Amino acid sequence: MTVAVDAEITALMQYLQRQRNHVLGAVEGLSDEALRRPVLPSGWSCLGMVQHLTLSVERLYFRAVVAGDPEVIDQVCSQPSAWQVDPGLPAADVLDHYSREASLADAVIAVSSPDADLVWWPFPEREWRLHNVRDVLLHVITETACHAGHLDAVRELIDGQQWLVNT
Repeated sequence: MTVAVDAEITALMQYLQRQRNHVLGAVEGLSDEALRRPVLPSGWSCLGMVQHLTLSVERLYFRAVVAGDPEVIDQVCSQPSAWQVDPGLPAADVLDHYSREASLADAVIAVSSPDADLVWWPFPEREWRLHNVRDVLLHVITETACHAGHLDAVRELIDGQQWLVNT
């Protein structure tokens, strides 16, 4: 069976993929020590940021909120802080998990309509609420781009490297 992907969804997925690539590019070539180094007073590391994007953004919004996968919802509701990476977990595994989760998210997105209602919502609705797949995609693009910018700044502090400089 062939699934026709909506043109709007295709465009949004392209923008999301650019931001995902930016995240991975911003940390590419950093040593394990640099990836794990706390860089701000709050204590987050580059690796913690990537794990946050994996678990609290890609997995949460697509496989839990959009798809309503009960196993993922249980994981989301019981996970410890995504910002704290297990010291025994290889950095390459965290980066690979981000890419794998993005692929799983893409599979959910590809069979979704932009106007499709969300299956599950984890936050009190009086605080804020997304309403459909379009809202989720725009939110995740925004959050990923914001965090890519954080990683840009931190990377420059760590070793002077810059992702992209317009001259």
